Amino acid sequence: MQVMPEHRCVVVGVDGSPNSVAALRRSAREALRRHARLDVVRVLEPAVGRTPRLLRTAREWLRLRDLVARTVPRSQHLTTRLRIVHGSAGDALAEAAEHAELLVLGAGGGFEHGDLFGGDTVPVARDRARCQIVICADQTGDGAAS
Repeated sequence: MQVMPEHRCVVVGVDGSPNSVAALRRSAREALRRHARLDVVRVLEPAVGRTPRLLRTAREWLRLRDLVARTVPRSQHLTTRLRIVHGSAGDALAEAAEHAELLVLGAGGGFEHGDLFGGDTVPVARDRARCQIVICADQTGDGAAS
């Protein structure tokens, strides 16, 4: 007998870049299609400045909430959970997607120069995640998040 997970989910990593906004849009469509919860994850690297961790986390959560409100169409059939996690982005996203059906990421910073995996996040998450991964890029042509 196969045991089904209690909560199906799609995880997306978001940092506000145009490619991560494209990933957010794609993950919302995938979550709706799969009848799964959408987990929107913002990873905060260890702070270098003077802002206390709790205050920084709260500010980022509010920014994330506003970004999701502007980007994801309202649907009574989509449950969304916002999460702020701390650590290295690739490792933290792979861990956040430990029980997910799908992990959606924005292409790395070198995408414009032909390097889809620019930076460390995508390769590390790709190597560590147990679920399927989709990598998205902003296709608006102007690089602006809409």
